[in-house]
Amino acid sequence: MQILILGGYGHFGGRISRTLANDPDLEIIVAGRSADAAARFIEHSGTAARSMRPLSLDLDASDLATQLRRHAPGLVIHTAGPFQHRDYRVAEAALAIGAHYIDLSDGRDFVTGIHSALNAKARQARCRVISGASSVPGLSAAVIAAYRPRFRHLHSIESGILPGNQTPRGLATTRAILGYVGRPYRILLDGCWQTVHGWQSLRKVPIPGLHGNWYAHCEVPDLSVLPQRYPELRHCDFRAGLELRRMHFGLWLASWLVRAGLIRNLASWAERLISISDHWMKAGTDVGGMYLDMSGDAEDGTPLRLRWIIRAAAGDGPQIPCTAAIVLARKLARGELHGSGATPCLDLFSLADFMEALEGFAIETDVFSMN
Repeated sequence: MQILILGGYGHFGGRISRTLANDPDLEIIVAGRSADAAARFIEHSGTAARSMRPLSLDLDASDLATQLRRHAPGLVIHTAGPFQHRDYRVAEAALAIGAHYIDLSDGRDFVTGIHSALNAKARQARCRVISGASSVPGLSAAVIAAYRPRFRHLHSIESGILPGNQTPRGLATTRAILGYVGRPYRILLDGCWQTVHGWQSLRKVPIPGLHGNWYAHCEVPDLSVLPQRYPELRHCDFRAGLELRRMHFGLWLASWLVRAGLIRNLASWAERLISISDHWMKAGTDVGGMYLDMSGDAEDGTPLRLRWIIRAAAGDGPQIPCTAAIVLARKLARGELHGSGATPCLDLFSLADFMEALEGFAIETDVFSMN
């Protein structure tokens, strides 16, 4: 199968390109605005370079479907975020040429709306359109599905991500985060939908092996798709943190400026803030991770609370948000993912599938009861 990866030499796209290029039956088209940048990326990709070729492709081009048809990919993987204000033109172009589509979107509305927008077209084309193939909701949904059988009733899901400070910062991811800092959005808290603000409501969550422990509200697709998937939920919250307190609390202070209307939107500050944070790259560690808490009743009716954690060292943390797309691409190439339609990334692979794809990386998981 030919797989075209849009943003294929970027922060996450580059990892997906190199990983899939090592599969003997896959050919990877590394696509982006600059063919020269794609060629340089391939040149430095070692043995994987044999299965890759560069392509200049602008996702905003009016003739995007025509350009895609020239290269006839069987799958398009869209990694060129941020997705918060994007439309579905790339997915529509993929369907127009009969190709499957996967994206790494962390945009709540984008992921939640994919079914109503494109399900009929995807079924007509007999293709898969999958949005949110990343840590959220891809990995988080797989974790919940793996441990849901331990509960008679599942009432609460809380999760959070904290990257190591020495992990490289992606511009698109930074813009996505800054876009909701200080801004209001709705989440399910204690049985009712309430308004919270991005990067506020600080909480300390000590996780073994992680050096930062402060988290704040973040808007992600899980806040909508998980209550839809599990209607019994009364509580669904997601948070993120930064390892260095100066950065975490600095962003918290900035959130109040946005909330007060003194700054309209921090996303436009992304490049400047990355430049400032780069001066502190040697501080902190390269260890990051994620936790997911599930609370409810066990089969015998007693209260049950589980915490699942994943830790990544040696700078391997960014491989985690790339892995859902890698697993799905392999399943599609092997004909193991049947059916068609447009959906958020839920119930499409198991946690075991995900962890198998991470073998060889400095990544470990643990789960324990918090009763």
